[in-house]
Amino acid sequence: MRLRYRFRVFFLWLLAFVVATIGSSLSAQDSSSERLLVLLRDASALAIVDPVSGSVLGRVPTGNDPHEVTATPDGRLAFVASPSDGISVIDLVTQQEIRRINPGQGSGPHDVLYVDGKIYFTIEGYKSIARYDPETDEIDWTLGIGQESTHTFALGADSATIFMANRRSNTITMAEGVLGGPSETTLSVIPVPGDFPEAIDVSPDGQEVWTATRNDGGLSIINIPAKEVIQTLDLGMQDANRLKFTPDGRVLIIDGEAASVIVLDAVSREVIKRISMAEMDTGDGAILISRDGMNAYVGLRDADRVAIVDLAALEVTGEIMMGEGSGPGCMFWTRANN
Repeated sequence: MRLRYRFRVFFLWLLAFVVATIGSSLSAQDSSSERLLVLLRDASALAIVDPVSGSVLGRVPTGNDPHEVTATPDGRLAFVASPSDGISVIDLVTQQEIRRINPGQGSGPHDVLYVDGKIYFTIEGYKSIARYDPETDEIDWTLGIGQESTHTFALGADSATIFMANRRSNTITMAEGVLGGPSETTLSVIPVPGDFPEAIDVSPDGQEVWTATRNDGGLSIINIPAKEVIQTLDLGMQDANRLKFTPDGRVLIIDGEAASVIVLDAVSREVIKRISMAEMDTGDGAILISRDGMNAYVGLRDADRVAIVDLAALEVTGEIMMGEGSGPGCMFWTRANN
């Protein structure tokens, strides 16, 4: 009897151990290995989100009205640009701002881009771009662009060319060899039709730059080797401030006033679908494509949420609530550190 009792106790212990182990394994599988960084423009903060559960894991205060964000590939540091308050360097592990980069009074830093261990950023107020070295905590060079309101970046397929949208000059600047510094950089200025180019991205094959002009709803397609606009499209857009390519060659463009996302075939240039955000006005929206190309995340500033669009069904299938008065904007993927 005593032996049978001991065996029963041992069996129950073993069963509990197996169940706990399986549960722990499933829990680990359910937890994403990535984090979605979401700027909260109206709350002046950076939100760290688990994209699987939709849970906001933390909020870190930033400069006023943060516009753009990037992060290191290891998921340890994020860099958040505020046009009025400089660039916040955020430790994503401790969820604290650890320093503030100040390019100068009236500099107006806007976009930030992490390339090869350095941070490149636009300086709208000085008609320039600059580079920051996180290891030395110094801005090691500044390069004059000579255009009005150099606003947003797009990285070329070679990771050595940066394209910039100059909103008030109605141009795109192509900076070749920029990673080598100002002495190695060749600048080409490409005029675009329309008014106020802001949305910009490079095609997956690295042959084209697409840019939408925000004030008149136009779309210009630039051939990169020729360095010229080869086609313009009138899609009847209103307040198109962001566009992104998907890995399979489609293009998503925010149509802000219409509260929708336009999906185009990049080869045929035909509209595939206009995805309505229903009652969720985009405001100053933003788009981020998941790394696997399965979903698009659309920041809806005026609706205080992020919509999740299934790129196979081309439908809104979910949303992440960011909190009242948060005003979600630019987003970025980074590695989880937990």
